[in-house]
Amino acid sequence: MIRAEMLRAAGEDANPLVPAFWEIIAALLGFAVLFFVVVKFIAPAFEKAYQDRRQAIEGGLEEAEKAQAEAEAMKAEYEKNLAESRAEASRIREEARAEGAQIVAEHKEKAAAEAGRITEQAQQQIAAERQQAAASLRHDVGSLATQLAGRIVGEALEDDARSQRVVDRFLADLEAEQSGSAHANTSGAAH
Repeated sequence: MIRAEMLRAAGEDANPLVPAFWEIIAALLGFAVLFFVVVKFIAPAFEKAYQDRRQAIEGGLEEAEKAQAEAEAMKAEYEKNLAESRAEASRIREEARAEGAQIVAEHKEKAAAEAGRITEQAQQQIAAERQQAAASLRHDVGSLATQLAGRIVGEALEDDARSQRVVDRFLADLEAEQSGSAHANTSGAAH
Protein backbone atom coordinates (compact mmCIF):
# COMPACT_ATOMS: atom_id res chain seq x y z
CA MET A 1 0.00 0.00 0.00
CA ILE A 2 2.70 2.31 0.67
CA ARG A 3 3.84 1.86 -2.73
CA ALA A 4 0.48 2.66 -4.23
CA GLU A 5 0.44 5.84 -2.20
CA MET A 6 3.84 6.78 -3.42
CA LEU A 7 2.83 6.22 -6.90
CA ARG A 8 -0.19 8.32 -6.50
CA ALA A 9 1.78 11.09 -4.95
CA ALA A 10 4.45 10.82 -7.62
CA GLY A 11 1.86 10.50 -10.33
CA GLU A 12 0.31 13.72 -9.45
CA ASP A 13 3.59 15.54 -9.85
CA ALA A 14 4.83 13.69 -12.92
CA ASN A 15 4.08 14.43 -16.55
CA PRO A 16 2.01 11.66 -18.08
CA LEU A 17 3.84 11.96 -21.39
CA VAL A 18 7.30 11.34 -19.92
CA PRO A 19 7.76 7.77 -18.73
CA ALA A 20 9.29 6.90 -15.44
CA PHE A 21 12.99 6.13 -15.22
CA TRP A 22 12.52 2.49 -14.24
CA GLU A 23 10.18 2.02 -17.30
CA ILE A 24 12.89 3.35 -19.58
CA ILE A 25 15.43 0.96 -18.02
CA ALA A 26 13.01 -1.99 -18.35
CA ALA A 27 12.26 -1.08 -22.00
CA LEU A 28 16.00 -0.76 -22.77
CA LEU A 29 16.71 -4.12 -21.11
CA GLY A 30 13.86 -5.77 -23.06
CA PHE A 31 15.09 -4.14 -26.28
CA ALA A 32 18.67 -5.31 -25.60
CA VAL A 33 17.52 -8.88 -24.97
CA LEU A 34 15.30 -8.82 -28.07
CA PHE A 35 18.14 -7.27 -30.11
CA PHE A 36 20.55 -9.94 -28.83
CA VAL A 37 18.10 -12.74 -29.76
CA VAL A 38 17.49 -11.25 -33.22
CA VAL A 39 21.20 -10.70 -33.93
CA LYS A 40 22.35 -14.04 -32.47
CA PHE A 41 19.61 -16.41 -33.70
CA ILE A 42 17.05 -14.92 -36.07
CA ALA A 43 19.26 -12.79 -38.36
CA PRO A 44 21.75 -15.64 -39.02
CA ALA A 45 18.85 -17.98 -39.78
CA PHE A 46 17.45 -15.43 -42.25
CA GLU A 47 20.93 -14.85 -43.71
CA LYS A 48 21.48 -18.59 -44.08
CA ALA A 49 18.07 -19.02 -45.72
CA TYR A 50 18.88 -16.06 -47.99
CA GLN A 51 22.29 -17.51 -48.93
CA ASP A 52 20.79 -20.99 -49.51
CA ARG A 53 18.09 -19.50 -51.69
CA ARG A 54 20.63 -17.39 -53.56
CA GLN A 55 22.90 -20.41 -54.13
CA ALA A 56 19.92 -22.50 -55.25
CA ILE A 57 18.88 -19.82 -57.71
CA GLU A 58 22.44 -19.30 -58.97
CA GLY A 59 22.95 -23.08 -59.16
CA GLY A 60 19.66 -23.41 -61.00
CA LEU A 61 20.71 -20.68 -63.41
CA GLU A 62 24.11 -22.32 -63.92
CA GLU A 63 22.44 -25.69 -64.47
CA ALA A 64 19.96 -24.09 -66.86
CA GLU A 65 22.80 -22.42 -68.77
CA LYS A 66 24.74 -25.69 -68.80
CA ALA A 67 21.64 -27.58 -69.96
CA GLN A 68 21.01 -24.96 -72.62
CA ALA A 69 24.64 -25.21 -73.79
CA GLU A 70 24.33 -29.01 -73.89
CA ALA A 71 21.05 -28.71 -75.78
CA GLU A 72 22.63 -26.34 -78.29
CA ALA A 73 25.62 -28.68 -78.67
CA MET A 74 23.26 -31.61 -79.20
CA LYS A 75 21.25 -29.57 -81.68
CA ALA A 76 24.43 -28.64 -83.57
CA GLU A 77 25.52 -32.28 -83.58
CA TYR A 78 22.05 -33.34 -84.73
CA GLU A 79 22.12 -30.77 -87.54
CA LYS A 80 25.63 -31.90 -88.49
CA ASN A 81 24.52 -35.55 -88.52
CA LEU A 82 21.42 -34.60 -90.49
CA ALA A 83 23.54 -32.75 -93.07
CA GLU A 84 25.93 -35.71 -93.28
CA SER A 85 22.97 -38.09 -93.67
CA ARG A 86 21.51 -35.94 -96.42
CA ALA A 87 24.88 -35.79 -98.18
CA GLU A 88 25.24 -39.57 -97.84
CA ALA A 89 21.71 -40.11 -99.15
CA SER A 90 22.44 -37.79 -102.08
CA ARG A 91 25.68 -39.64 -102.82
CA ILE A 92 23.88 -43.00 -102.65
CA ARG A 93 21.13 -41.70 -104.97
CA GLU A 94 23.75 -40.48 -107.45
CA GLU A 95 25.58 -43.81 -107.28
CA ALA A 96 22.30 -45.67 -107.77
CA ARG A 97 21.39 -43.39 -110.67
CA ALA A 98 24.82 -43.93 -112.28
CA GLU A 99 24.62 -47.67 -111.65
CA GLY A 100 21.11 -47.73 -113.11
CA ALA A 101 22.29 -45.84 -116.19
CA GLN A 102 25.20 -48.27 -116.53
CA ILE A 103 22.85 -51.27 -116.23
CA VAL A 104 20.50 -49.74 -118.81
CA ALA A 105 23.44 -49.10 -121.15
CA GLU A 106 24.68 -52.67 -120.67
CA HIS A 107 21.21 -54.07 -121.35
CA LYS A 108 20.85 -51.85 -124.42
CA GLU A 109 24.23 -53.03 -125.63
CA LYS A 110 23.30 -56.67 -125.01
CA ALA A 111 19.92 -56.14 -126.70
CA ALA A 112 21.60 -54.49 -129.69
CA ALA A 113 24.12 -57.35 -129.91
CA GLU A 114 21.32 -59.91 -129.62
CA ALA A 115 19.26 -58.05 -132.23
CA GLY A 116 22.31 -57.94 -134.52
CA ARG A 117 22.91 -61.64 -133.98
CA ILE A 118 19.27 -62.49 -134.64
CA THR A 119 19.24 -60.25 -137.73
CA GLU A 120 22.42 -61.82 -139.04
CA GLN A 121 21.04 -65.30 -138.37
CA ALA A 122 17.78 -64.39 -140.11
CA GLN A 123 19.67 -62.99 -143.10
CA GLN A 124 21.78 -66.13 -143.29
CA GLN A 125 18.67 -68.27 -143.08
CA ILE A 126 16.95 -66.15 -145.73
CA ALA A 127 20.02 -66.41 -147.99
CA ALA A 128 20.14 -70.17 -147.48
CA GLU A 129 16.42 -70.49 -148.19
CA ARG A 130 16.80 -68.21 -151.23
CA GLN A 131 19.63 -70.38 -152.59
CA GLN A 132 17.60 -73.50 -151.87
CA ALA A 133 14.54 -71.95 -153.55
CA ALA A 134 16.65 -70.81 -156.52
CA ALA A 135 18.13 -74.29 -156.90
CA SER A 136 14.71 -75.88 -156.59
CA LEU A 137 13.26 -73.33 -159.01
CA ARG A 138 16.09 -73.96 -161.51
CA HIS A 139 15.50 -77.64 -161.34
CA ASP A 140 11.73 -77.24 -161.68
CA VAL A 141 12.03 -74.63 -164.47
CA GLY A 142 14.60 -76.79 -166.21
CA SER A 143 12.41 -79.89 -166.11
CA LEU A 144 9.36 -77.90 -167.20
CA ALA A 145 11.31 -76.22 -169.99
CA THR A 146 12.58 -79.60 -171.16
CA GLN A 147 9.10 -81.08 -171.13
CA LEU A 148 7.69 -78.06 -172.95
CA ALA A 149 10.46 -78.13 -175.53
CA GLY A 150 9.86 -81.84 -176.00
CA ARG A 151 6.19 -81.26 -176.66
CA ILE A 152 6.94 -78.43 -179.07
CA VAL A 153 9.55 -80.39 -180.96
CA GLY A 154 7.62 -83.56 -180.67
CA GLU A 155 10.49 -85.61 -179.29
CA ALA A 156 11.49 -86.34 -175.78
CA LEU A 157 14.70 -84.71 -174.76
CA GLU A 158 16.12 -87.45 -172.64
CA ASP A 159 19.70 -86.35 -172.42
CA ASP A 160 19.80 -84.82 -168.98
CA ALA A 161 23.25 -83.31 -169.30
CA ARG A 162 22.41 -81.54 -172.54
CA SER A 163 19.04 -80.35 -171.27
CA GLN A 164 20.65 -79.16 -168.05
CA ARG A 165 23.20 -77.10 -170.05
CA VAL A 166 20.43 -75.56 -172.13
CA VAL A 167 18.41 -74.68 -169.06
CA ASP A 168 21.47 -73.24 -167.29
CA ARG A 169 22.35 -71.11 -170.32
CA PHE A 170 18.74 -69.91 -170.57
CA LEU A 171 18.59 -68.98 -166.88
CA ALA A 172 21.98 -67.25 -167.05
CA ASP A 173 20.78 -65.17 -170.00
CA LEU A 174 17.59 -64.39 -168.13
CA GLU A 175 19.51 -63.29 -165.03
CA ALA A 176 21.84 -61.17 -167.15
CA GLU A 177 18.85 -59.42 -168.74
CA GLN A 178 17.26 -58.78 -165.32
CA SER A 179 20.45 -57.41 -163.77
CA GLY A 180 21.09 -55.26 -166.88
CA SER A 181 17.58 -53.77 -166.75
CA ALA A 182 17.88 -53.23 -162.98
CA HIS A 183 21.25 -51.54 -163.51
CA ALA A 184 19.79 -49.35 -166.27
CA ASN A 185 16.86 -48.37 -164.02
CA THR A 186 19.24 -47.44 -161.23
CA SER A 187 21.50 -45.42 -163.57
CA GLY A 188 18.49 -43.68 -165.16
CA ALA A 189 17.12 -42.77 -161.75
CA ALA A 190 20.51 -41.35 -160.71
CA HIS A 191 20.69 -39.08 -163.79
